[in-house]
Amino acid sequence: MITAQQQVQNLLDFIEASPSPWHAVATIESQLQAFQFEKLEESAAWQLKAQGRYYVIRDDSSIIMFVMGLKPLLETGFKIIGAHTDSPGLRIKPNATNAAEGLLRLGVEIYGGPILATFTDRDLGLAGRVSYKDEQGHIVSQLVNFDRPLLRLPNLAIHMNRTVNEDGLKLHKQNELPLILSTWAEESLPQAYFSELLQQQSACPAERILSWDLAVSDTQKGAFWGANNEFYADGQLDNLASCHAALQALLTESVLNGDNSVVCAFFDHEEIGSTSCKGADGSFLEEVLQRISLMAEDIREGYARVLAKSFMISADMAHAYQPNFPWAYEPDHKVMVNKGPVIKINANQRYSTESISQAQFIDWCEQADVPYQTYAHRSDLACGSTIGPISSARLGIRSIDVGNPVWAMHSIRESAGVLDHGYIIRVMQQFFG
Repeated sequence: MITAQQQVQNLLDFIEASPSPWHAVATIESQLQAFQFEKLEESAAWQLKAQGRYYVIRDDSSIIMFVMGLKPLLETGFKIIGAHTDSPGLRIKPNATNAAEGLLRLGVEIYGGPILATFTDRDLGLAGRVSYKDEQGHIVSQLVNFDRPLLRLPNLAIHMNRTVNEDGLKLHKQNELPLILSTWAEESLPQAYFSELLQQQSACPAERILSWDLAVSDTQKGAFWGANNEFYADGQLDNLASCHAALQALLTESVLNGDNSVVCAFFDHEEIGSTSCKGADGSFLEEVLQRISLMAEDIREGYARVLAKSFMISADMAHAYQPNFPWAYEPDHKVMVNKGPVIKINANQRYSTESISQAQFIDWCEQADVPYQTYAHRSDLACGSTIGPISSARLGIRSIDVGNPVWAMHSIRESAGVLDHGYIIRVMQQFFG
């Protein structure tokens, strides 16, 4: 049996292969193909069969995968786990390069809500996709990954910022975030220099590259830490850890050959509100479920009946208690690393959990012999949200928000407990049943 340490090492390998949402979906696709999943195109007609394994990709960074169960959908409904492929960070602007004072810098936009100070003094790379015109004149895209220290955001020396330790590091979002790329010889054109870099990394001729989606990535590999290696650290734990756990649960032999129709839906754009064609507030999941249901059932109201039988786990990370900052936590709802998945509750529906979905999840945890915790945010702090309320509202299905506890959420390098990853995989397997 695979150990908790091995499960986390698999996660760290998964994250290393997935430095951007586009890479994450490509990594997932390669694993699905190893299990004989068939790719479906949204623009094509679908033919589905019992125990068939399928996946659909929208715009390279959102993916829905599903397995058709042996029992009728009207009997079982869908069992869905939702998560997201994106993480907060920095994205490269279209006119990327800026040359001044003998240095070439890349301009960035802030994506979502990263802890900006954690991006300073790190070995940064770039990852994403480039779009170009191929020899037949078609617009196509290709993944690109600078998995070496390419960029840096050097901190200001304390001699020029004497109160940094008292006031905290504050970075002007426009003026102080451009990343140093290279020294600059004035006879070269800055934009041409960057296009040549993209050409070298992608093997696409520079003159054919028309645009790009590029995220700043951390080149430091994930690692175990702690006196007994009971913790691990890496970038993008929020939320690639949930994607990985759900994928491992899906690829379990009993789930692949089971009675239930199971779905994993991983969306881009959660960190910026989910409102896009491939976000959870878009049509992607709704349309896929509808197509599956209409093919499986030949009665007009079948889809609504299937949804009424369905359940969704929205899996995202939770705020682990950090004893250095006790003021930041609700005193009666401290959740600890290595103590099991967290049920997230908010009376204002920032999380989709309610008493019945909570009770059902607790039952699955008990059946799987998995400990669980409950979390509520401090009443005097604004609470974040997830894809749970969005997807539940769009589909009208019962849902719960859960996730593993993590330290330093939205840092470029987050930390979590080794035991928790195995715990949540087990309860997801129990849910898929």
